[in-house]
Formats: sequence, structure tokens, C-alpha cells
Amino acid sequence: QVQLVESGGGSAQAGGSQTLSCTASGDVYSSYCMAWFRQVPGQDREWVAAIFTGGGEPSYGASVKGRFTSSHDDSRKTLYLQMSSLKPEDSAIYYCAADLLLTYGQCTVLAGTGPDDFDYWGQGTQVTVSS
Repeated sequence: QVQLVESGGGSAQAGGSQTLSCTASGDVYSSYCMAWFRQVPGQDREWVAAIFTGGGEPSYGASVKGRFTSSHDDSRKTLYLQMSSLKPEDSAIYYCAADLLLTYGQCTVLAGTGPDDFDYWGQGTQVTVSS
């Protein structure tokens, strides 16, 4: 059993910054895949970023590349998403996810990290960016 708890959502201005956190607990150990997804009602869940814990380098979706930074604090078992240069189209519910079986390569490639690939999910946190 793995639990993911998200925090940090809220409102932000266009061009501003905001940081989301996702803390894992339960049966989580070193070196596994974590990811961020976001979803607007009525639309598909979009892959945002992924990182393999234990020192892996993050990967990003094209829509956020260069603006968002994901990192993982192994000691705190916490995943972060630092969002900068926010745009109104970044408004969505953001979900963190984790999977214990994905490989490093699968974790950092979009085709291998679809929503169906993840067994554990955070509760979601709303991010609203106003112009």
C-alpha cells in the first residue's frame, strides 16, 4: 500500500510561480517512478513530468518544458513540481502518481508513462492561473 498526499495548489497570476508537493508513505522504498499529470474537466489527463527516484533526471512534457522543474527529496519521500512562467492554460487539477514496477526508461518516456501505467495516485490539487 502506497499513499500519496499532495499540497501546494491554489491560485497564481500569469507569469508567476507556484510549487506543488507530493509526499509518499507506506510501502515505498528506493528507486521507483513518480510522475505528474494534469487534467482539465472534459479533457484527457496530460502527462507533465516524470522522475525516477534515487537520483534520476526528470523528463517533461512539451507543454511545460523549460518552465516547470520536477525534483525528488529522497529523505522526505517528497516529489516537487516547481512551476514558473505560468500561463492560464496551465490551470488544471494536478495529480502526482507513483508506480513501483516501471523501469527507469519507461518512467522518463511519455509513451511508457501513461495514466494507466501508474498504480498509485494523489488526491489531486487545483491550480488556477489568472491573466
